[in-house]
Amino acid sequence: MAGEHLPLVVISHGVGGWFAGHHDTAEALADAGFVVAAINHPGDSSKSPDRHTGDLSALTERPTDIKRLVDFMLSAWPASAHAAPGTIDPARIGYFGFSRGGFTGLVVIGGNPDFRTLLAHCPDYPGNRMCAQIRAGEAPSGPLTHDPRIRAAVLADPVFAPLFVPDGLTGITIPVELWSSEHGGDGMLPVEVAAVERTLSPPPEFHAVPGAAHFAFLAPCGPALTQLAQEICVDAPGFDRVAFHARMNHAVVAFFRAHLPAIK
Repeated sequence: MAGEHLPLVVISHGVGGWFAGHHDTAEALADAGFVVAAINHPGDSSKSPDRHTGDLSALTERPTDIKRLVDFMLSAWPASAHAAPGTIDPARIGYFGFSRGGFTGLVVIGGNPDFRTLLAHCPDYPGNRMCAQIRAGEAPSGPLTHDPRIRAAVLADPVFAPLFVPDGLTGITIPVELWSSEHGGDGMLPVEVAAVERTLSPPPEFHAVPGAAHFAFLAPCGPALTQLAQEICVDAPGFDRVAFHARMNHAVVAFFRAHLPAIK
């Protein structure tokens, strides 16, 4: 690490993902001079020994994970001891989140989901307990964790968007860059992201990606991973994920540069 007063971007993966799922975007930001930190969400990552992705806590605890990550990077991060004093500027913190990480981001930057709304959109997959927990009164009655230290956010295909619309986004006032795939997938509907785009005020910088499905926002896969995980690696004919990521990463860097400006 070199320099001081550097901007920080924290990254949140989707359901069952892991911290390296957006490694190319992280590398682009690091090459541009950002400190980048990504974690495995406890209980909701592919590396978690005790996965509970279908439990309501897999949603409600994620924003606190991000707050703790920011706390760590501003205080106990070991590398800070080997770098210049004031390595990270606490006034220049950004967020990148995909899928369930997009939901997490909407909460962290001031959104308040109404979990009762989920009962009309209950996820249907083995082990899902969320709707039963909500019916049993186990959903949080108050706001989840917000972190006002985050000054700009990039959100890609956020899931559970109906939980925020129409009234749960009024607390969001920071700049947002919002991305939507054309075809969606894995429970994400493009029309739901479009509703977020229409509701946010100030309006976000919005990018609809023609030909993309939900997993196109994950880093391009190598041959071995493609063989193991075709669902997340193989795109529709004619869609070039490598070329798309080059464009997306350029836009993400430009967005954070514009909204986390350097000290003059």
